[in-house]
Amino acid sequence: MHSTVKLIIDDLSTVIFDKQQQIKLALSCLFCKGHLLIEDLPGMGKTTLSHALAAVLGLSYQRIQFTSDLLPSDILGTSIFDATKHNFSFHQGPIFSQVVLADEINRAGPKTQSALLEAMEEQQVTVDATKYTLPKPFFVIATQNPIHQAGTYPLPESQLDRFFMRISLGFPEKEAERKLILGLNNRDYSNLPVRISPSELANMQNDINKIKISTPVVDYIIALVSYTRNESYFANALSPRASIAIAKAAKAWAFIDGRDYVLPEDVQAIFRSVTDHRLGLTLADETTALNHVHVTL
Repeated sequence: MHSTVKLIIDDLSTVIFDKQQQIKLALSCLFCKGHLLIEDLPGMGKTTLSHALAAVLGLSYQRIQFTSDLLPSDILGTSIFDATKHNFSFHQGPIFSQVVLADEINRAGPKTQSALLEAMEEQQVTVDATKYTLPKPFFVIATQNPIHQAGTYPLPESQLDRFFMRISLGFPEKEAERKLILGLNNRDYSNLPVRISPSELANMQNDINKIKISTPVVDYIIALVSYTRNESYFANALSPRASIAIAKAAKAWAFIDGRDYVLPEDVQAIFRSVTDHRLGLTLADETTALNHVHVTL
C-alpha cells in the first residue's frame, strides 16, 4: 500500500510542483473520509490539484462554480414534471459525484453554502422530503478566496467545522515557478495513470483505523486541545470532534509514511491544517497563533 501511495504522490507532483506537504495533507483528508477546504489567492493551483487528484484515483469528478446567484437546486438537483408520465422525476445535480469541487465557495450566499451541509455530514441529500444517497467515496474539495476580497461571504462556523482540514498551497519556489512558466507541468489529466480502484481506496480508508496510537500520544493531543480551551487568545476552543479529527489525521499521516503507529511528529505535521479553521484563525493569524502554541508543540 505504501508504494502505491508514493506513486500517487509522485504523479500529483508532476502537476503541482514542490507541494508534497500539501499533497500528503489532501490525501490524509481523503483517507480519513473527510472534506478539504483550500484557501488561497486565485491562480495558485487549487482547481488543478483537485482535478488531478480525482484523475489519479480514477474517481468521477464535478466542478461547481459558486457565484452570488447560485441556488441550492443548482447543486443538489431538482424535480421536473414529466408531462408524458404525469409525475415528477428527480434530476441529479453535480453533487452526485465522487469528487466534487466547490470552487470559490465563499462567493455564494449562506443559503447556497448550507446546501452542502447534509451532503458533507451524512453523504446524502434530501429533496422534496425524499432522501438520495451520494456515491462512495464522496469527497468535497472547496476552495475559497481570502475573505478580504470583494464579493465574498464568510463561511459560518458550523460549516467550517464540517471540513476536516484546511490547507493553503502558497506561492511556488522560484525553480518550481520557472517550470510552470515553461509549461513543464502535466496539465493533461488524461495522461495520469489510475493507481487504485474505488474498492482499494475504501480498503485504505479502513486501514487507517488499524493504525496504533499509544496513550502518551493521546495525552499529547489532549494537552494541545486543552491549551486552546484555557488560553484566551483563541476565540473558539477545540471540541472533542476536533480531538478525534487530530488523532485520525495523525493516523493517516503515519499510514502515508508507511508506519502502523503514530508518532508525536505525525500530530505536529497535521495539527494546523486540522485545527486553525476550527479555532477561527485566518491564514494571516497562523504565524501569530503558532507562537502562542509553540511551547505546547
